[in-house]
Amino acid sequence: MDILLTAIVTWLSLNVALPANYEHPRIAFVSSDQMYAVRMSGASDSMANAGDRPGRRAWSQIVALYDDRNRTVYLPHDWKGDTPTEVSVLVHEMVHHLQNLAGLRYACAEEREELAYAAQGRWLALYGRNFKKEFKVDDLTMALRTKCVH
Repeated sequence: MDILLTAIVTWLSLNVALPANYEHPRIAFVSSDQMYAVRMSGASDSMANAGDRPGRRAWSQIVALYDDRNRTVYLPHDWKGDTPTEVSVLVHEMVHHLQNLAGLRYACAEEREELAYAAQGRWLALYGRNFKKEFKVDDLTMALRTKCVH
C-alpha cells in the first residue's frame, strides 16, 4: 500500500497543485456500519449519493472517509484497488489527507470536496473513464457536493 500511496501523492502534487507530503495516512478497512459511526463522529466523506444527506440510509452509501484528527482513510472492507475506479476513491481521500497536512482551510466542508472530486475525475480520465458515469452523478449533485449553499 505504501508504494501506491507514494505514487498517488506524487501524481497529486504534479496534477492538482497540492504540496507533496509522504507522511502517509493510516488505512483502515471497515464495514459500512463502522463507516457510518466514523462519519457521525465528524470525518469527511466521499459518497455515492451525497445528495441524500438526511437519514441513515444515505450514510450506508458512503464510499470512503478521511478522518482529519486521526489521519486515517477508511475504505470498505472489500476494497482491493483492482480497478481505476476503486483507486480513484483512494485518490479522493488522499486529497483530503494532503489538504489536512498542509493546513488548508475552507469556508465549508463541501468547498473542500471540489479539489478532491476534480482529482478523482482526472485520475479516471487517465483510464478513459468519466467520474459522473462511474459514480452515477449529475451536475446538480456535483454542485451541491462542492459548493457552500448555506
